[in-house]
Amino acid sequence: MNDKGVDEPSGGVLYVVATPIGNLSDMSHRAVEVLNTVDRIAAEDTRRTGRLLQHYAIQTPMVALHEHNERELAPGLVKQIGEGQTLALVSDAGTPLISDPGYRMVRLAREAGVNIIPVPGPSALIAALSASGLPTDHFVFEGFLPSRQTARKARLEALRSEPRTLVFYEASHRIVDCLKDMLVVYGVERRAVLARELTKQFETIRDGTLQELVRWISDDPNQQKGEFVVIVEGEQANEAHAVDAEAERVLNLLLDELPIKTAAKLAARITGVNKRALYDRALQIKAADA
Repeated sequence: MNDKGVDEPSGGVLYVVATPIGNLSDMSHRAVEVLNTVDRIAAEDTRRTGRLLQHYAIQTPMVALHEHNERELAPGLVKQIGEGQTLALVSDAGTPLISDPGYRMVRLAREAGVNIIPVPGPSALIAALSASGLPTDHFVFEGFLPSRQTARKARLEALRSEPRTLVFYEASHRIVDCLKDMLVVYGVERRAVLARELTKQFETIRDGTLQELVRWISDDPNQQKGEFVVIVEGEQANEAHAVDAEAERVLNLLLDELPIKTAAKLAARITGVNKRALYDRALQIKAADA
């Protein structure tokens, strides 16, 4: 234990330190001590981390380590740790490596036999899950979906039959389009939770069906701002989809020209898929376009 009360193993150490996602009071006492004691801090954004360090009167020097330079800088930093230095890895907010840089750094450090010590703390995905009211015994974290709609919908389709709770991060400028795509893929009745600006002044946690959430956020531009965690209920046993990709392609083509009932009836004749299933799917597609 050093003179500041931090248990510090002999030799070099890489600390992976979680920092607040909004409210600075969520910074742990241990995290403050570690950042105050290490030789350097590797920060995703030195300006943002600098404000945190200033708040806690921490004067430890920083080095920028982000997605654009991690591959280049990580080997040298790991070498320095191997020679006896201590380094703390932090992201902009929350737990490093969770949809943030740092994976290459930690992997290289582990391959080099470096002592890696996690200093746990805030995580947006865990905070959102804990307040969601959706099942948390099993869940899938998908991080950010693709920015392009075609790729985004393809990824959502791949998760269509997933029974576990789905957790995503999403940016403010894509949140409405993302929810509309979820509505198309998962249906109007699938339950979901939007967690916005967690631990910050305008924190909002809203639950409902995907249809309700699309209407709510579309009607209130203020709710489209900030950082989002989107949690979607997994597929239930009685919700099995009978419409495969080819049947949906045919249905979409027919919906461009025909009323819902007629399109579903004709799609059933062409594909052999149950007419009721196609009709329900057509309602979901039209609801998302409304």
